Amino acid sequence: MGADDNRKYNEEALYSKSVRAGKRTYFFDVRSTRAGDYYLTLTESKKRFNDDGTFVFEKHKLFLYKEDFEKFTENFHDAIDFIKKNAPVVETAPDSADGSSVSFDDLGK
Repeated sequence: MGADDNRKYNEEALYSKSVRAGKRTYFFDVRSTRAGDYYLTLTESKKRFNDDGTFVFEKHKLFLYKEDFEKFTENFHDAIDFIKKNAPVVETAPDSADGSSVSFDDLGK
């Protein structure tokens, strides 16, 4: 397998699902290692506008390997349950009903 073939092999998803959520899109992609083992990539993609009006897609990617699925899933569910039980009710402005106006930068304030 040549370098271009190897790159194409690693970029192709065996399974892909996307979820649009306001200004963000989340991608769930199952991929295969060179040894044929499967893993999951979770990607958050958000369109960002530059000062000149052009845009780029900012992406953040997480790799999750199958030996970690059980621990990840358990802790993910625990965190979601905690939020559902404890998060305060927040009023959203009409133009941000999907919560898309919330910035991760605001979390530390």
